[in-house]
Amino acid sequence: MKKTLHSDTGLFLDLQGALVNNVRVNCSYCLKAVIYLSEPDLLTVTSVAGGSIAEKVGFEKGDKLVAINDNPVNDIIDYHLLTCDNYLKLEVRKPSGKRWIVDIKKDDYESLGLTFEEDIPMGLKKCSNNCIFCFIDQLPPGLRETLYVKDDDYRHSFLYGNYISLTNLSQADWERIKRMRLSPLYVSVHTTNPRLRSKMFRNPRAGRIMDQLRDLVSAGITLHAQVVICPGINDGSELDTTLHDLASLWPEMSSVSVVPVGITKYQKFDYPFFPVDGTAAEDIINRVDRIQKECNKTLGYNFVFAADELYLKAGRVIPPAEYYEDYPQLENGVGTVRLFIDEMAEIMEELPDRISPPRRSLVVTGVSAAALLKHTVRKLNNIVSGLDARVLPVVNHFFGPSVTVTGLLTGQDIAVSLEQYLREQQDRDLDVIVSSAALKADEEVFLDGYTVDDVKKRTGLNLIIVENSARGLIKGTLGLEVL
Repeated sequence: MKKTLHSDTGLFLDLQGALVNNVRVNCSYCLKAVIYLSEPDLLTVTSVAGGSIAEKVGFEKGDKLVAINDNPVNDIIDYHLLTCDNYLKLEVRKPSGKRWIVDIKKDDYESLGLTFEEDIPMGLKKCSNNCIFCFIDQLPPGLRETLYVKDDDYRHSFLYGNYISLTNLSQADWERIKRMRLSPLYVSVHTTNPRLRSKMFRNPRAGRIMDQLRDLVSAGITLHAQVVICPGINDGSELDTTLHDLASLWPEMSSVSVVPVGITKYQKFDYPFFPVDGTAAEDIINRVDRIQKECNKTLGYNFVFAADELYLKAGRVIPPAEYYEDYPQLENGVGTVRLFIDEMAEIMEELPDRISPPRRSLVVTGVSAAALLKHTVRKLNNIVSGLDARVLPVVNHFFGPSVTVTGLLTGQDIAVSLEQYLREQQDRDLDVIVSSAALKADEEVFLDGYTVDDVKKRTGLNLIIVENSARGLIKGTLGLEVL
């Protein structure tokens, strides 16, 4: 690369059409220093992809992105939008504190190759509500700090499908959402009754929900909603009204999920509602079914869906795949069981008649999925000779027995259940299969801070962590990779 450095001004000159490592690249650039001024938190580079444009022009870890084409870059959304252009002028603050300008020419959809420390460096928008059913307020002390963060940020809703309340948006936020068409967004509605929603959220601003939804819909923003059912408060006829109101916003209001409230033993019960039991789950499902049939006739789409947990609580058969349409609420626990059942049925047709050497395993699960997994494991044992798999339902003592999902199991409760199993069975020659759903996304750490190694040391058993799917179960119990 030919470079001319002016020692007084720190300017790199004459770099148009430069050769980088003797390879001509499809970008032109020139770097120049400018006076450093203080600024708010910026997108900070954590890695630069090898062979990428960013590497070839000299980006490095610690660089901070100030502006693109003279537009400030406040978050990853700005970054993705502004880097769509073929010609870019990037203003960067180097780790030394100097500012540099990088001019780049690139192809359509070509990535710069940068990853950043945080997607929203100026900080998340936190929840401004004090909901009567807030799960975070029901957590015990002493957990990881990140578990207490009340994320109510519209940017995370757009980027990752997080549900938001719409109660903490500034006028600038509303204008940005509509101007940039940040769609889809995921909204926690719970009820469309203004007075009831304000009461549930303990926030007078919460009652404007239908006006806010209409505003977003009129701007062409696609929405998905959830209704968390608190028995005796927003169920029954209130649920009927809420679902009809939301259906009136179709097609921009694309889907609604109805899920049961989660209640831990730390809930103060300021309002007289309790966990959804089997009887309540049956009533909720019946109401959802009635309105879903109406929507199918009028909209040509099922629109509203009951969470898998409701079917498990009611002891009802999981609906067929057609019920879930295109699975729009999968991340909210709607349809995951059906996908598991259908995926497992396909896999079972391809399994070997025998495995050698024989394998023995114990599948850990929350209480709600225990019956389904026991049925599945019995079928596997019958199909594959040499397999001896069992299921261990773990009661959630940490959060309370009303919390029954596998994803909220803790290392302590798993260890206690395994110790009890060992006392009763005197059986150590097996592998323990644990779903990754119970662990932190990037670490083998449970919600209570216990690690996988902590459980192994305490019990003396071998834990195998698997993907939360039918393929994961097969890999754990049979040791087979399934395509």
